[in-house]
Amino acid sequence: MSHGTPSRRYASLRKTSTSAPENCPKLGEVRLDPGTTKNLEGRVFYLTSELKELLKAQRKAADRIQRRKGMIVQHVFFHDVPTKAGDVGFWSGHAIAPSGFYHAWCRARIAAGCPGSIPHDFRRTAIRNMVRAGIPERVAMKLSGHKTRSVFDRYNVVSDGDLREASNKLGAQFWAQYGPGDRSSQATPAKSLAISIR
Repeated sequence: MSHGTPSRRYASLRKTSTSAPENCPKLGEVRLDPGTTKNLEGRVFYLTSELKELLKAQRKAADRIQRRKGMIVQHVFFHDVPTKAGDVGFWSGHAIAPSGFYHAWCRARIAAGCPGSIPHDFRRTAIRNMVRAGIPERVAMKLSGHKTRSVFDRYNVVSDGDLREASNKLGAQFWAQYGPGDRSSQATPAKSLAISIR
């Protein structure tokens, strides 16, 4: 879920059906209880429409497995591998081990053309996306669980694209202020720069 929320790698695998109840999509939020996060503080994520649909699909799959196998599916994310005959498989409904997640991740990143990516990259991406979407940094820090600004800034990396965008905005600001048709003494970039430096 990290592309939309800056959750850590295995946090979603540890989520149980009691901590993320079946009416979670209806409520529109996921709560991480105090003591279950790295900084031990609780957090609340309000779901995007994509995440709501994902959780609804997971709940539907869990209900199907529970009916077919007569077991309680305890986790939000679980194995759901059918047999060759299309029946519910032996491991269906059981928790996904970290090793299983890792192997699935390796296959997915190769298929996506990003073989060198690591799950933590999406945590950085989520933070960058929040900041560039105009979300206040204090709110972004609350969502990501960063207590200190110094650690948050390490994730909010300035890229070459950010620098190019800043340059384009600066150029647009200059021409909006002076305009290419203005031939006055203050309409040249050099003189404007000199004025701003003084």
